[in-house]
Amino acid sequence: MGSDSQASLPPRRPLRPTGNPSLTPGGGSLASSSPQVNSLYQQAGQVQQSQLTGRRRALLIGINYIGQTSALKGCINDVHNIKSFLIDCFSFRECDMVILTDDSKDPRSLPTRANLTRAMHWLVSDARPNDSYFFHFSGHGSQVVDTSGDEIDGYDETILPVDYKTAGQITDDEMNDIMVRPLPQGCRLTAIFDSCHSGTALDLPFVYDQYGRLVQNQVAELATQSIMKAGMSYLSGDVLSASKSIFSGLKTAVTGSKIQERQKQLKSSMGDVIMFSGCEDSQTSADTYNYAVGNTGAMSHALISVLRSNHRQTYSQVLTNVRQFLRGKYRQTPQLSSGRLMDMNQVFTM
Repeated sequence: MGSDSQASLPPRRPLRPTGNPSLTPGGGSLASSSPQVNSLYQQAGQVQQSQLTGRRRALLIGINYIGQTSALKGCINDVHNIKSFLIDCFSFRECDMVILTDDSKDPRSLPTRANLTRAMHWLVSDARPNDSYFFHFSGHGSQVVDTSGDEIDGYDETILPVDYKTAGQITDDEMNDIMVRPLPQGCRLTAIFDSCHSGTALDLPFVYDQYGRLVQNQVAELATQSIMKAGMSYLSGDVLSASKSIFSGLKTAVTGSKIQERQKQLKSSMGDVIMFSGCEDSQTSADTYNYAVGNTGAMSHALISVLRSNHRQTYSQVLTNVRQFLRGKYRQTPQLSSGRLMDMNQVFTM
């Protein structure tokens, strides 16, 4: 997937198996040696959590980009599967859902940029404690150059409306402003992004590993990736790309920590915001086929399968099992992040 806002995007497609090492399920503590993180964790423990006794709303978006060169096959089907899953397993009602797909005959239900942003505002409008909201996007994701200085890697993550070529993409900054920042204490938002480059699609500042532990070394990981990329470029004879990667790695190492702390201040939420994404920011998500459900996004199919098999799983167990479901089939690593520090060993619910 390209990072240019007017790029011609290739179809999201099945990716070749990868030899990623296996991950062992488990549970861990959120406690850290960092005084600042410990302080944030203590504050988070005093925040009211949603009892899920209020209103339920869901916004489901599936875009196959019908008739475009970047057409996909499984995104609209993902919406139908997610809708059934919400009704069957978590007591959502169809009358409390807004569904946007590009096969709709109603202009108000087409996933245009205007309709998407309007529906996001609807989802969290008049948010109250104990409400539970659900957001699902299946379609193209991309990246654009960050102009606000709040991204460690220098890029904003985006989702692509059906009319992105004329109306533009929707950035993680916009989605955070609309759906995350306004939520009060005790209000739940569960978001699922089945799209490329979606690791931090909501710009949530707290990212967790499969053990339920807060990931503390995002800056170091990104810097290391840049240096490794520089080495590969140099070995292939591309000295210019190698130099750019080295510069990027050094810049990340120097400024990354400050940006990360700024993210916590600007992008956190006192609401219960949990996001599962289909892959890391640097990865693509697969559009695939399963004999039981037909065309589908790999992440959407994995999440539904894992939770239908057992509703009583912790957040860290869901992440682990979704990763295991996809491992060896696709080159994507699902991510889990939150708007404030939370105990990932609590049971998944919404």
